[in-house]
Amino acid sequence: MRRRRLFVIWKRTLLFLAIIGPGIITASIDNDASGITTYSVVGARYGNMLLWTLIPTTIALIVIQEMAARMGVITGKGLSDLIRENYGVKATFFMMIILLIANFGTTVAEFAGWAASMEMFNLSKYIMVPLGAFLIWILVTKGSYRIVERVLLGACLLYFGYIISGIMARPQWEKVLESMIIPEVKMEPEFIFLSIAIIGTTITPWMQFYLQSSIAEKGIKKEDYKYSKLDVTIGCFITNIVAFFIIVTCATTLFPNGIRINEAHEAALALEPFAGKYASVFFAVSLANASILGAIIVPLATAYYICEAMGWEAGINKTFSEAPQFMWIYTALITISALLVLIPDAPLVMLMVLSSVLNGILLPFVLVFAILLINNKKIMGDFINSKRHNYISWATVVTLIVLTATLLFMTLAPDINI
Repeated sequence: MRRRRLFVIWKRTLLFLAIIGPGIITASIDNDASGITTYSVVGARYGNMLLWTLIPTTIALIVIQEMAARMGVITGKGLSDLIRENYGVKATFFMMIILLIANFGTTVAEFAGWAASMEMFNLSKYIMVPLGAFLIWILVTKGSYRIVERVLLGACLLYFGYIISGIMARPQWEKVLESMIIPEVKMEPEFIFLSIAIIGTTITPWMQFYLQSSIAEKGIKKEDYKYSKLDVTIGCFITNIVAFFIIVTCATTLFPNGIRINEAHEAALALEPFAGKYASVFFAVSLANASILGAIIVPLATAYYICEAMGWEAGINKTFSEAPQFMWIYTALITISALLVLIPDAPLVMLMVLSSVLNGILLPFVLVFAILLINNKKIMGDFINSKRHNYISWATVVTLIVLTATLLFMTLAPDINI
């Protein structure tokens, strides 16, 4: 009896290890260069005061990502596919164009983060940016889905560098936990802006498309969905645990000394006098890792949903001849973004702001489509949302719409200086 039980446990563990990947990768890589910058600025400017926002953000992220995963498993199709089939080509086409522009700006931000982190180690961006772009292009266009997934999962382990930096900063854990449990609010524009930015940088449109497409390509079966759900849940917790330690690191070292930063690499440089050289190095290496992973996934997500929307072949397992549009979209995004970062005085900040604005505008539409689709019994069968899940889902969407609208207004308002 005991042997049988051990065999069942071992079998389930192996099955989970075979299925794990899309959820952890998607959520973890959401902590990209722009996300790390947001958390670093939050910790440096307001200390631990905004840590409590990570709790509702984690709940919202799990709710949204679980729906995307469930649709991928049950339908075997990406989100773009389902939107096109159920709401027409026109609506899908215009959504894809806006997402393409938004994700182009995000990809530029990833390469800018990679360039900045390389220069911290005295490595020229004119060498490292082209090299990084070439290596990730080779990985995706010449590798299989299994190889790419294993590389990404392995690279996700480097995010623990932020946890190490946080511990080495020696925070006062009692005060940290107090800030997590007891919400504190300052009624000033900068505080409100950064509060909303934490949510805005955690839940983005590309995540829903990439997660569902990668699950569909992996071919996870209905009976194994519980393992995919666990994969998503673990990923969501990991991404916000990393965010927690980034905030804590900067809150412990930079905030008490009044050091204001605007970029994540500035945080890594400023850490050394207060937390030591190794904490600074861990922070910088993790930033480089996050940037290059974002430069892989965001263009990949873009290629997935554009090809699905247009009915073209898509997938990492495909070759250039089998999926030319998929491969060329990915190649073009990587190449143009990398080249733009190398141009002196290129309008990178404008592109990043435009990217945030467009993502903010599209996020509510993407989430509404997702909820309508997941409640369509013809598509999902018995796997539609329960009433309780719908209440949570719609409440999450309404909250995100209000917060996103506020963030967009504050981003575009001329009198708010961050």
